[in-house]
Amino acid sequence: MTDSRRRSSASGRMGGRAARQALRAAPIPEDERAVQPGQVSGRYQPLTESEVTRIHQAALEALEQIGIANAIPSCQELVTEAGGSMTQDGRLLFPRALVEDIVASAARDIILPGQDPRYDMHLTGNRTYFGTAGAAVHIVDTQKREYRESMLQDLYDAARIVDAMEHIHFFQRSMVPRDVEDPREMDFNTCYASIAGTTKHVGTSFVAPDHAHEAIDMLEIVAGGEKKWRERPFVSCSCCHVVPPLRFAEDACRVLEVCVSRGMPVLLLAAGQAGATSPAALAGSVVQETAEVLAGLVYVNLLSPGHPAIFGTWPFVSDLRTGAMSGGSGEQAVLMAACGQMGRYYDLPTGIAAGMADAKLPDAQSGYEKAYTNVLAGHSGANLIYESAGMHASLLGCCLESYVIDNDMLGAINRTIRGIEVNEDTLSLEAMRDVCLDGPSHFLGHDQTMALMQRDYVYPDLGDRNSPKDWNEAGRPDLIEQARYRVKQLLSTPRPQHVPDDIDRQIRERFPVKLSLESMGG
Repeated sequence: MTDSRRRSSASGRMGGRAARQALRAAPIPEDERAVQPGQVSGRYQPLTESEVTRIHQAALEALEQIGIANAIPSCQELVTEAGGSMTQDGRLLFPRALVEDIVASAARDIILPGQDPRYDMHLTGNRTYFGTAGAAVHIVDTQKREYRESMLQDLYDAARIVDAMEHIHFFQRSMVPRDVEDPREMDFNTCYASIAGTTKHVGTSFVAPDHAHEAIDMLEIVAGGEKKWRERPFVSCSCCHVVPPLRFAEDACRVLEVCVSRGMPVLLLAAGQAGATSPAALAGSVVQETAEVLAGLVYVNLLSPGHPAIFGTWPFVSDLRTGAMSGGSGEQAVLMAACGQMGRYYDLPTGIAAGMADAKLPDAQSGYEKAYTNVLAGHSGANLIYESAGMHASLLGCCLESYVIDNDMLGAINRTIRGIEVNEDTLSLEAMRDVCLDGPSHFLGHDQTMALMQRDYVYPDLGDRNSPKDWNEAGRPDLIEQARYRVKQLLSTPRPQHVPDDIDRQIRERFPVKLSLESMGG
């Protein structure tokens, strides 16, 4: 190669690199980013079509012949008036035709709003969103490598972090504030801290009906009145309406009735543990949870036809050697994916859980457990993937640094869900002609490369892609240290202002708010 050609080639490489760096630094419109909330999934199907049908038929048989115990009187009345019956030993039976009719008429294509409409989630078909959840009683201290009790401040901080995470699309409360002992005050402050920390859709739960009433009173104030709240209910209730196996949870059913009457969407959550409170056979576990959620769906639609309800089959896995929950197991991954597939069979808004690492810290074990459970869940066709970020020790611990680490992971998983578009442009024959026949024999700096650099490719915020040399020269950055710095940076910013001060004052004058304004913002 001549000197002039070498200089030209080097200049081209440097120019291409500078152009790519400039393009990478330039902001790109949200609607042109490589991945969007609500990517269409459904490529992974662990069950065959005939197996899905057999599970459906078995679930109907369980409801018709075994039934659900401990139905409260109002539930008994609704179901028996619709054609159900009570056995002599007090089990409520659901006739097959009733279940099928309810499934056919239940709400579909629902929207779970955020306080900010940018974060509305359209639960249509196979559109998939990732979010948080859990009831951890500990916070993971990554610096000391130990667990401490979770506090209300931690919950608020978690909501603030999630609000800034591009690939975590909603915030369901992920921990229990151990510094708030009164159950009523705990339920209220859990809801308040969550909506104060994020403008994304929030999920919460309630122990008693009056707790739900109080929180919804507060939410109506934030929304601007009952009518506006009902038009855009930006909080949903995670309602464990059953105590597996095949028993209604009486207090939770009373909470369910309040939420339905006051316009709050509900996640109908059945969470049996395979080998303990649901069958050890994975297919049997899916059958039982499907039956329990279908019973809840009937209940909700008899209370209020078409009320927004999420099909929440969450069978968990036990390590059968010890009986301990194993949220990061391969069995857990395939179970949840099968449940996502069942939700698509019914064409119902569907929520499952993944990312519940058994690992105690954000380490290599955490990475592989979260990755394969979230990948299978994300590709199953479920609309909502709960627990997908931040959780450790099979939901006993929540880690703030893991939110920002897992955000990178979820961005990459979303890219796999998006898949590969095949069209005249992406087949790239014209680009190959440009490069091979008339060009420099590489695609660096080509118009197509520059156009697709951010529209087709996802880049990690924290993950290190440098060469060993560059990594060494940068001081050998550690992922957890980087995440710790990012969390500190996010929490040092001024407190969110989406709940105006005058509204917040009204809430504080009327309700038992435990978070001080001083503790809420940097």
